Amino acid sequence: MKYEFNLAELCPATFAFHVISGKWNLPILAFLSEGEPIRYNELKRRLPGITGTTLTNCLKDLIDNGIIHREQYNEVPPRVEYSLTPSGKELVPLIEDIVAWGANNIHVLSERKG
Repeated sequence: MKYEFNLAELCPATFAFHVISGKWNLPILAFLSEGEPIRYNELKRRLPGITGTTLTNCLKDLIDNGIIHREQYNEVPPRVEYSLTPSGKELVPLIEDIVAWGANNIHVLSERKG
């Protein structure tokens, strides 16, 4: 059976998977989905193994894609907090569904390896 794909229809899906792809984007989104704004250093502490540069780049990409919001407060010392935008909050149930699908189907991987 041959499938015909309309590239214009795939582009939104490609964008969506691009936004959540990468080693650190899903863990970052998971912490932000807990609801409370979170500071950079707290994110870094909760993501063992991530470098400062990588975290900064991931946050920048998620901001540029409209998924997270960066709020800088004019205080001494400076305080910056990150939270999900309305668009980012829309992703939460979708990511939860993907996680549930993975949990229900991970046995396929172990069956193939076994």
